[in-house]
Amino acid sequence: MARWPKPTEGSWTEHFGLSTEPISYEDSISPSFYELEREAIFKRAWLNVGRDDQLPRNGSYFTKEITAARTSVILVRDGSEVRAFHNVCRHRGNKLVWDDYPGEETHGVCRQFVCKYHGWRYGTDGQLNFVQQEDQFFNLDKSQCGLLPVHCDVWEGFVFVNLAEQPAQSLREFLGPMMTGLDGYPFGLMTERFTYRAEIRSNWKLYMDAFQEFYHAPVLHQKQTPPDWSGPALKNGFEAPHYQIDGPHRLVSTAGIRLYELPENMRKPIEGLTRSGNFGPWDPPELGEMPPGLNPAGCDPWGLDSFQMFPNFTILIWSLGWYLTYHYWPTSYNTHIFESTLYFVPPKTARERLALEMAATTFKEYGLQDANTLEATQTMLESRAVTTFPLCDQEVLCRHLHKVTGEWVDDYRRGIEVSA
Repeated sequence: MARWPKPTEGSWTEHFGLSTEPISYEDSISPSFYELEREAIFKRAWLNVGRDDQLPRNGSYFTKEITAARTSVILVRDGSEVRAFHNVCRHRGNKLVWDDYPGEETHGVCRQFVCKYHGWRYGTDGQLNFVQQEDQFFNLDKSQCGLLPVHCDVWEGFVFVNLAEQPAQSLREFLGPMMTGLDGYPFGLMTERFTYRAEIRSNWKLYMDAFQEFYHAPVLHQKQTPPDWSGPALKNGFEAPHYQIDGPHRLVSTAGIRLYELPENMRKPIEGLTRSGNFGPWDPPELGEMPPGLNPAGCDPWGLDSFQMFPNFTILIWSLGWYLTYHYWPTSYNTHIFESTLYFVPPKTARERLALEMAATTFKEYGLQDANTLEATQTMLESRAVTTFPLCDQEVLCRHLHKVTGEWVDDYRRGIEVSA
């Protein structure tokens, strides 16, 4: 495997001014620290909750459970605007929008939201439009009883909310130049989706760590890789050529291989039949010129860029013309909901459809392998038999995530507004 040059400081870790000492994972096993994260991070950071094409017409809506912030949010298209509201009726506090089970998310199209309890009705603009037996109330001013708004903004089709009373930064300021370097990427063309969701028995940051380094890949994923490829990779390791940090956000960029250029004995038969695999369909769509923020290392061939957006959102863009997202939604200090969505340009033929199915199925197997180690990691970290752990230079982004998390919590304790 090729070895890539390190920065002049000798390592990525030192290049970014991070400590090279072993780190503690107390932030991933402490119930009290998690309670601080809820207030310091998930009630103050911009959180991606979906895409605006999930709201294709006036009245389209979906709900998002944000357990870490102790709330549920309604996202709705009101004319040309995407709005967000806390999912609570202003009368007696009932959850406003839900179907059979109040803890499950839902979506649909409506002209107004009607409370299941007493029938109060709200427009898609959040205004209270109707109260049952209004004359029975005392000095009720409907104009002051609309749905409680949540700060909401859209970047490149991605819908974000911020639960703070007043966000410390605008969404674009929070994203910073590394993320906004993706302006113009054709996200909107990729509307064919495959979605996976799982309940994971680990802290949310531990799963984020799994996708921030490739040090594990030759070991954990060796059985998913043809022997003639996995053997040298296992012996020599895999090293990403480029890491980047911008404020609280991170990027790892990798070189790639083109499986269709390899001999058949280095490919799985099903990959040749479907012309697809873990790196995506072999016949990429024509997407035009790419934005300058992609492939910052100039890898040739380029494999992927994984943009880790603080706190819990990842956009992973593949060189073969598709992308996927990861979300990690904490539900306790040692559990979280993992969501992944794969996005492709819609297929035009049955063969193209089969190639998408193959990529989505292969990805699921890799994701299961990554998730499989997490409960074992969580339980042994909680034993506290070992309390500090050495990280190599390829784990620089893991080190950064835990550092930033600690900084946000410390700033919250001191009453300091966080800025990127």
